[in-house]
Amino acid sequence: MTPAWYVTFESRPRNLRAKRRSPRETRTFATEGEAKIFARSKVEEGLIVSTGTINPYLPRRHIPSSQVHQWLSEGQEDSAESAPLPDNE
Repeated sequence: MTPAWYVTFESRPRNLRAKRRSPRETRTFATEGEAKIFARSKVEEGLIVSTGTINPYLPRRHIPSSQVHQWLSEGQEDSAESAPLPDNE
């Protein structure tokens, strides 16, 4: 399947002497769900993450690092609302 999403994240330097100006890596994914799983793992590591769709995939989206937490929570509210309520009886 052709990749439609990318996740860019800061990478940690492998050695202290290597001082790259923008130490970032990018991974591509076929689905938004796969991208969210990977992005969530990098956010949990404390890394700065941004993501979006790869051209020519439509609709085009770019999620800057300031909005990644909101993007990660999209869909979680829907699944929480559709989850069955516990039986208290």
